[in-house]
Amino acid sequence: MGGPHSPNHAVGGDGPVPYAQRQPVDFPHDHAPGDPAFPPPPTGYPKRRSKRRLIVGVLLAVALVAALTVAIVYGVRTNGASAGASLSEGAAKTAIQGYLDALENRDTDNIVRNALCGLYDGVRDKRSDQALAKLSSDAFRKQFSQVRLTSIDKIVYLSPYQAQALFTMEVSPPTGGPMRGQVQGVAQLLFQRGDILVCSYVLRTGGSY
Repeated sequence: MGGPHSPNHAVGGDGPVPYAQRQPVDFPHDHAPGDPAFPPPPTGYPKRRSKRRLIVGVLLAVALVAALTVAIVYGVRTNGASAGASLSEGAAKTAIQGYLDALENRDTDNIVRNALCGLYDGVRDKRSDQALAKLSSDAFRKQFSQVRLTSIDKIVYLSPYQAQALFTMEVSPPTGGPMRGQVQGVAQLLFQRGDILVCSYVLRTGGSY
């Protein structure tokens, strides 16, 4: 009667195989780097892709800066041309002289229209504005009895419809008499619906009269 098979596979039919004659099992775990069985992972492609993205990003940034520069230059030139057409030196001079005449003659409605700077038609109650206009006129009449604008010294365009003007005027003292002296003032101008409004007027000190 045969016994169970031996689990020792090294024992053959002729008896156990000597230890020195056993052949070691060759496991493929030690391979040279160039062995085709284990090809190296690709390393060049991700770096090339990152470099390409960097170059594209730099080019886009340069293009954006150039486009913004062109837009700013074009806008400045366009605004200057438009403002120069609507707020010319001659038109500014006429508007400022008209406002000074209103102060001199206590024309409160004209003073209020200018001082509200385009809001005149929307303001319902103008009593406080009229009171302020009278005070402004009284203060002006205490300084001068007559004024005449002689020149626009400089205009700074803030937009196609806004400008700041430095002007010079001849004045006569409140007691009357001939025009004399050179006094400078600054006016904030607004062009709206074909009219130029003097939104504010400041007399510069230092003039002799």
